[in-house]
Amino acid sequence: MRFWKYHGLGNDFVLLDGHDGSLGIDGEWCRRVCDRNFGIGADGVLYIMPGEEGAEITMRIINADGTEAEMCGNGIRCVAKHAFDFGLVNRTQFSIHTLSGNMEATLTVKDARVVSVRINMGAPILDCALIPMNDKGTFVSNPLVAGHVSLTGTAVSMGNPHFVTFDELSEDEVRRLGPILESHCAFPKKTNVEFAQVRDGRMEIKVYERGAGWTLACGTGACAAATAAALSGMIQYNTPVEVRLPGGWLRITVDRELRYVLMEGPAERVFEGNIAV
Repeated sequence: MRFWKYHGLGNDFVLLDGHDGSLGIDGEWCRRVCDRNFGIGADGVLYIMPGEEGAEITMRIINADGTEAEMCGNGIRCVAKHAFDFGLVNRTQFSIHTLSGNMEATLTVKDARVVSVRINMGAPILDCALIPMNDKGTFVSNPLVAGHVSLTGTAVSMGNPHFVTFDELSEDEVRRLGPILESHCAFPKKTNVEFAQVRDGRMEIKVYERGAGWTLACGTGACAAATAAALSGMIQYNTPVEVRLPGGWLRITVDRELRYVLMEGPAERVFEGNIAV
């Protein structure tokens, strides 16, 4: 089976092209392929599938543990680049269907290759019932106890659940609390976790990703963290904000009416090959 290896700021993926309907999804196979010692090695597997609901193509994302995620911000940039570079689409603006709905991709192209991708990630979800979170109403700058530590955080869904905290924590506390928060009983489908700080108008975040662990970048996490920061008055609405993750920078813009969040950043193709099914 032919595959391509991509990454978005070090958040890396094996990509399979089944836009012709020739592929089925196998979570156990994905788990083995993502193993960094016995497989190709990746944070997840991206499937390009036939378009649905009016979109040119469909993206499905399987985490390294074999579970399926609703959405992946770094992954969708890689899918958009692949689709244009390999002629699956012939326009620099098109729709990608995901389990979280249709997402609009806008490409920056140089020398016939995509160098940057902007995604309209849609509206952030704050209703606890829809995130989902075991609470009522919204959870914005509210207390949550995890691992015997009292935290203040915000719950946001960008098609997948996130818990964002801006608390000052030691590196040891961050490393300990990441997996504890991911499986916190407040989140029935688990959650991604963002430890964020705002300094000089820029954001820095570290992400413990649901189903993948510590990753170098998380696009939906950057969007969720920027939304939480805007809600708390730490950054401005309608203004691009640079978000630094361990793997690099993204530019995030949060609409004042929370109708959408824009994410812009790179996607890189690293290599391609064939693997026995």
